[in-house]
Amino acid sequence: MTNAIDARLADLGLSLPDAPAPAANYVPYVVTGNQIYVSGQLPAGPDGLVSGKLGDDLDVDAGAEAAKYCALNLLAQARKAADGDLSRVRLVKLVGFVNSTADFPDQPKVINGASDLMVAVLGDKGRHARSAVSAASLPFGVAVEIEGIFELL
Repeated sequence: MTNAIDARLADLGLSLPDAPAPAANYVPYVVTGNQIYVSGQLPAGPDGLVSGKLGDDLDVDAGAEAAKYCALNLLAQARKAADGDLSRVRLVKLVGFVNSTADFPDQPKVINGASDLMVAVLGDKGRHARSAVSAASLPFGVAVEIEGIFELL
């Protein structure tokens, strides 16, 4: 039997990937008390990592799509931390880093790709506080990296 979150994902034509393994000496998430702190997730899409620089070789729409892939990876980590049950989590905060040129002003529009997906999938439990900041570069040349804090319910 599918739950409401799986149904929402299916309605969007999406599914969660397996929770990505860390790429270095850190853990993908930490649970402390009723909080889940998820390490920065990269935009791993069907064709691999989405790389590039916003304001140079990527536009806002491409960046928002990359942010959506980060959000799916965040949800995969949260699902693992919540013993496979995303109905037990509420998103508290996202921090988005956008690989962008010095004059690129639309970091919030890029990170909206993740924010919009979280609300579409989690409903009101996906509404969150957020930061969207520019970065001169990101690991592996990716376009976006996003970390998240969830509450275990």
